Amino acid sequence: MQKILILLFSLVGTVAIGQTTSKKAATPSKPASKNTTAATPLRLKNQTDSFSYAIGVSIANFYREQGISNISSALVTKAINDCNVGKPALKDGDVNNIIMTYMQQARSQKSSAVRKEGEAFLLANKSKPGVITTASGLQYSIIKEGTGPKPLATDRVKVHYHGTTIKGEVFDSSVDRGQPYTSGVTDFIQGWVEALQLMPAGSKWRLFIPSNLAYGDSDSGPLIKAGSALVFDIELIEVVGK
Repeated sequence: MQKILILLFSLVGTVAIGQTTSKKAATPSKPASKNTTAATPLRLKNQTDSFSYAIGVSIANFYREQGISNISSALVTKAINDCNVGKPALKDGDVNNIIMTYMQQARSQKSSAVRKEGEAFLLANKSKPGVITTASGLQYSIIKEGTGPKPLATDRVKVHYHGTTIKGEVFDSSVDRGQPYTSGVTDFIQGWVEALQLMPAGSKWRLFIPSNLAYGDSDSGPLIKAGSALVFDIELIEVVGK
């Protein structure tokens, strides 16, 4: 996400620079009439107008998808104009930190109810027979104990898995597809990364993963809401090497 933000605002910055330098090479489009009302259809007269408006749509859509809608368009416009004259109110080094901090807080607030539901589930689950809790908060129970080697972080593994929400809704399953999945140990969510390195090949474990070791405060598909704790049955079929 940070790369997306940097790219997006780099693009906005590029537009600002282009608007500053283009005065020497082309005639800028005329400003809208003061009598223009919200009911007046928007007229995009040239490619620059279309590109500029498209940038605005991209920014608005991006933040709406993150659940953020209380953005002052007047201040966004002022920031662009300030950058055009070389007098932004914020230092470059502060911009991304401010954006990321605000978005993290907004996502955390949005996912609070789901996260608390997961925390309550894990609190009750940890006292059940056979459930082991690690220092990170990952919980697991051993369905079958294998005798093969434990994979390293640098290894690739072949696994079968069945993933559900804490309410039992299936969101992904290689078992249902009938096709094992092979990938690097560190390519998975953090809860998997930790568990796989504890599992001897041939084992089958049930993982109970808190949201911070899964997808955190981000949605992932229609069933995995931001803040979700997840349950996985994982069978480590074999360590296939690097």
